[in-house]
This record gives sequence, C-alpha cells and structure tokens, in this order.
Amino acid sequence: MGDTVGRATIEDLAAVTNEQSEFWGKRDVSHLHHPMLVHEFGQTSVVIRSPDGPIVAYLFGFVTLDERIAYAHLVAVRSTHRRRGLGRELYANFEALARERDAVALKAYTRPENTRSISFHRSIGMSATETADYAGPGESRVVFWLDLN
Repeated sequence: MGDTVGRATIEDLAAVTNEQSEFWGKRDVSHLHHPMLVHEFGQTSVVIRSPDGPIVAYLFGFVTLDERIAYAHLVAVRSTHRRRGLGRELYANFEALARERDAVALKAYTRPENTRSISFHRSIGMSATETADYAGPGESRVVFWLDLN
C-alpha cells in the first residue's frame, strides 16, 4: 500500500511543526505554521502520509474570495522523501481543490536565493517573477503564477 493523500488536521499541523527540521532543515519556520491554516483553510490544505503513518509532504493553502486566487502558503516534503513526485502530487491535489472553488490561478512565492523552489515551481508550469519589496522594503520575492483558465 502506498502513500495516502488527505486534508490537513490540527494534529497534522502540530506534527509537522514539531518535526520542522525534517522538512525545512535548520530554518525555523514555526511562525509560518499558524493554526488558522487548518481551522479556517483546512479544506484546501493537503498532507501526504506514508503507509506507516508519518506525514511525508504537506501544502497549506487557501483560495481568496474576491480574486479567486489559490495561494500555496507552505509547501514542504520530508528530506528523506524528496525527488519522488510528492511536490507535484501536492500541487495536483491543491489545483483540484482550487478549481472546485472556481479559482482562476495558483500563486506562491519564495526568497530569490531558494533556487530549488524556483526550479520546482517552474517545472510544474508556473511563471516566476522576482518582485522588489514584495515582502516589505528591501525584501524581494520570486512570485509564482499559473493561470487555471
């Protein structure tokens, strides 16, 4: 039996936050893992679980009401499970959930030095544009975009 895909729960959020080094290395990104991502947007947040239980990949995202943009806030694959297509699987599931909600586009962003993320997002068909001051003065980000129309 293979990996299973499901909607994220608050227990899943706690699990990946507690094991963040398995997904993010030495970066402390616990502040990005807010409970509202599950409480308010759990219907568009996805986890992939291994057959023996642990989460091996996750995507926390939501769809904006007015603009109908599906925003992928956090996307991570456990370091031991990379290069297996799990990121693509997360995005395929997120896109399906976004389309069910009449989203017109997918969006995400990363820091310009995150070349792995830039390469991955381009490989799934997203455009990548570096935008100055996107995250505040002097804080450029690479913004990813994919039209769903």
